[in-house]
Formats: sequence, C-alpha cells, structure tokens
Amino acid sequence: MRTLFITGLLWLSMFASAETEPVNTQLEQLKQQVIQLNRELFLLEEELLFPPETQLAVYLSADMGQFFQLDSVELILNDKPVEAHLYTTQQWDALKRGAIQPLFKGNVKAGEHNLTAVFIGKGPDNRDYRRAVSYPFTKAEEAVLLELQIKDRSSDYQPDFIVQPWSND
Repeated sequence: MRTLFITGLLWLSMFASAETEPVNTQLEQLKQQVIQLNRELFLLEEELLFPPETQLAVYLSADMGQFFQLDSVELILNDKPVEAHLYTTQQWDALKRGAIQPLFKGNVKAGEHNLTAVFIGKGPDNRDYRRAVSYPFTKAEEAVLLELQIKDRSSDYQPDFIVQPWSND
C-alpha cells in the first residue's frame, strides 16, 4: 500500500514539474521527497504502534566480556516470556565493541510491572552460566526505556548483570 502511494506521488510530481528543469534534477528532487515521505511514514507508524503512553523498550549492551560469553537472553515480563534471542559470535563481538542491541519493543499498561532477564552463556573457566536479574518498575505516562548491561567485575573475576533505566530528559 505504501509503495503504491509513493509510486503515485512520483508520477504526479513528474507530470506537475516544469519541463524547463533537466530530468536528472527533477529525479533527484523526487528522490529526496520520497526519502522524506518514507521517513515521516516510518515515524508515524512507530508512533501508532508504540505510543509513548504504553511503550516499553529494552536494549542490551556489554562492557568488555572477558568473564562471560553470551549465548542467549530471555526476557520475561510479569511472569510471561516476551522475547528470546540466541547470539552468534559476530553479534557478541559487536556488543563487546560497544554496540547496543534493541532487544524488545512493546506496549504495557500503566501500573506496576516486573521485568526479568535470564542470561545464558559461558562464565569463568568456560563453565555453563545462567543468571537472572529482575527489575520492578512502574509504568506511567512516559515511555520506559531500559538497558540490560553485562559488565566485568574484576574484583572477583565474575560477570555482573545490571538493569539501567534511561531517563527521558
């Protein structure tokens, strides 16, 4: 539907343009208009699907990764699984280099909620490792943005799992 709409706009714009401009200039202008329109449609779609009043977004980041090799993450919201992700070596390497992965985006009602993240991987000495971290939060009128952080704790050579809320300021 969106493609049909954009194609129609392209044809209308081509016929409405003055014939004095070179065709390449007209095509470049049309291309820029289509890009801008596509951007606006994407933002509108995001706003309609995930309004700030109900939006919950969870991201994942890693710091160093010497004491933990991530295999998978499972998100549980209010005792119901909502997301699970299995990591490739390339994805884990990207996280260790500073990438932040959008893990979950969804809608929740206002009120009290509990998010649990279960991390599965290899810990120190290449032993199987399974650790969960819970984060109770209250959903109000603004979007809730949370970052799951995997950090190395060099004091005891163990990984640390933290839920860090992002402020909307």
